[in-house]
Amino acid sequence: MNTINPAELGFDSTRLARLTTAINTDIDREQYDGAVVMVARGGEVALAEALGFSERASRRPARMDDVFCLFSVTKALTTTAVLQCVDRGDLALTTRVADIIPEFGCKGKQRVIVAQLLTHTAGMSAGVPPVPPDLVGNLEAVVAAACQQGPESLPGQQVTYSPMTAHAVLAGIVRRLDGGTRSFREILADEIFQPLGMRETSLGLRKDLAERRVPVVVRDQREGLFPPAMLEAFNFLLTEETEIPGGGAVSTAADILRFAEALRCGGELDGVRILSPAIIELATTNHTGLRPNSLWNYARELRGWDEFPAFLGLSFFLRGTGIFPTYFGTLASPGTFGAIGAGSTLFWVEPERDLTFVCLTAGLLEESYSMERFQRLSDLVLAAVID
Repeated sequence: MNTINPAELGFDSTRLARLTTAINTDIDREQYDGAVVMVARGGEVALAEALGFSERASRRPARMDDVFCLFSVTKALTTTAVLQCVDRGDLALTTRVADIIPEFGCKGKQRVIVAQLLTHTAGMSAGVPPVPPDLVGNLEAVVAAACQQGPESLPGQQVTYSPMTAHAVLAGIVRRLDGGTRSFREILADEIFQPLGMRETSLGLRKDLAERRVPVVVRDQREGLFPPAMLEAFNFLLTEETEIPGGGAVSTAADILRFAEALRCGGELDGVRILSPAIIELATTNHTGLRPNSLWNYARELRGWDEFPAFLGLSFFLRGTGIFPTYFGTLASPGTFGAIGAGSTLFWVEPERDLTFVCLTAGLLEESYSMERFQRLSDLVLAAVID
């Protein structure tokens, strides 16, 4: 993508340059290793830079075409496939999961509906699926294990973030509705990646992308949400056959920008529509009220944070209102929405200012510190808009 003079897009160029300076300073301090960032307004790119290292140990420089493990940004891709089913009339958000996957309807999950999986209110496991390590990337095995688990909280009552299980079940729903003829990896490629021209995105690691993959290295070893060894295990978990719908996609910054732009434009990009404007509006509306997200229970003790609302749409994180830690920046409008991945990846769309921001980083941070990092970087982008 060609960049345009930021001033022509309503940015103060000096202010926008603070984003680059801040990231380079972080890299010099070895807080993380590198980043690929893109800032767009109204579909025009104001900034596209690769900074620091893709791999610090080998001194491999960051490049715009670096391929990153997206971690939970993958959830936004999986969610899009689910929403496409709703758009087609194949599924309703009020459909009981057990109506599509009968074996799911046991141990207190009989009344769980699709919307509860999407909003992390179904009580699904907050841990790793109970399967052997070599089957974590086997979607059928994970769905089967999830079906035999009981909920960790009463469905519909609490926001209990599920890193892997809920979206595995959602992917299982999409496959059942598809007749089981295609893998979920193929469904994403056929229905989302190919139509949007996301040629360097896949669920699992395609062989043609492997050479440009950014290795998962946990730079920040502080105790936190995810064990470093679990995150670095993605270096060998991700193969061409791996299907982890909650966290196993890989992509480039340019491809994620195309996906985010399609959402910003109401579901259409370059004349190709993947979702209706109506369902995007619903997906980016707060469906968790003022309930907190259990994801941050540990940070309230570890970091001394006060409780704050989850502000979740249908899988999408929202800025919401109030002053509290937020990935998308305290300056963002309440309707800002996007997705984040463990200690490393983020995109957001700011509808009021017509802004899109993508930041994929190398060298993972502990999650609460990553949130603070992305809050600071996001606010630098927002503060650069003057017109």
